[in-house]
Amino acid sequence: MRSYIGRHQAVTDTDFVELALGTPVELWLGVEGETEEERAARLAAAADILADDPTLPDRVSQIAAEAIEAYAPELFNIVPLPKGRRPSRRPGVAA
Repeated sequence: MRSYIGRHQAVTDTDFVELALGTPVELWLGVEGETEEERAARLAAAADILADDPTLPDRVSQIAAEAIEAYAPELFNIVPLPKGRRPSRRPGVAA
């Protein structure tokens, strides 16, 4: 089965993310072995994109939350700690 977003075919998970964001993932994460000059240019481009589209961080957060909810819902299972007790910082030592 082929998946399309608009006229673009999405083959990999990265394709879906890039099409959802409208930018390549490497722009935000960088690439291994990039020079300081390349990093500075990448960060400048990212800053320009954020200046032009201030809603992008909210959309990215939404996409990440939806992906976590769909593929790793146990990460949203939060268990409150009993009141008045602090967790031990060292294993095997009572608080």
